[in-house]
Amino acid sequence: MSEDNRSDQNRLGNYLKDRRSRLDAASLGYPPSRRRTPGLRREEVALRANVSTTWYTWLEQGREGAPSSEVLERLARALVLSEIEREYLFLLAQNRPPALQHPPESTVSPQLQRLLDAMETIPAFIKTADWTVVAWNRAAITVLADYSAMPLKQRNVLRMVFLNTEKRRLMPEWENIAGFLVANFRAETARAGMSDTARLLIDELSAASPEFQALWLDQNVRNHGEGTKKIQHPEVGIIALDYSSFAVDGNPNLSMVVYNPATEHDKANVLALLKRSSGQHFAYDTVDREVYK
Repeated sequence: MSEDNRSDQNRLGNYLKDRRSRLDAASLGYPPSRRRTPGLRREEVALRANVSTTWYTWLEQGREGAPSSEVLERLARALVLSEIEREYLFLLAQNRPPALQHPPESTVSPQLQRLLDAMETIPAFIKTADWTVVAWNRAAITVLADYSAMPLKQRNVLRMVFLNTEKRRLMPEWENIAGFLVANFRAETARAGMSDTARLLIDELSAASPEFQALWLDQNVRNHGEGTKKIQHPEVGIIALDYSSFAVDGNPNLSMVVYNPATEHDKANVLALLKRSSGQHFAYDTVDREVYK
């Protein structure tokens, strides 16, 4: 077997060895001493991770099986890994990312808000895994809903769909939208981690809406993907919008949803609405500073 093949088969051991060699022994409290190689020694990492030196040596050599999640967490702390390095460690060892350690934040960066604002004629917003809208652009509040006038709790799309009869009348394809939302909500909260807020939302909607309760009990899951949604706007009538969803890198709790007018006729209606609202004041550049957990 070639050296390259052996190296590829021991990706976990090679990664551990590489991270160990990059550590600064002095900054971690080890006394200055003559070291034949840079970084920490194997026995020092083993001690920091509360595992035996023999077992850790075998792990680096590719002679051990996949460590448990608890041991991987200790190794990540011992090697002072960043979040992305910790995730990579779990992917190498268990072919899956680690469980979330903390509730995901929902703050939106200024760069992401500027991207939203740059889409002047395309409605777009940032939402959490439980479909709470936390950032938006002017086109979104002109065409979809005036999120800038709503408190955080009311900006939850599931509440709008299942508890707001006025919003429901503006959805010609309500049944399809409702089923899609619940299936996507189930998948995204599983991916991002079921927060206490999401559990309370499920309880609230199940008690208030038999339709939500039935859909939730169906156990259906689906990705957001792409498609076309029709809304009944009170000023211009039916608007068809092609939608796409994009993950926000580094935050599994957030995604950006973009609604592009499906036809030239729909685009003209969106432009007409934007023109009519141009003299009104909209706080469309609002970014939530409250962390929604």
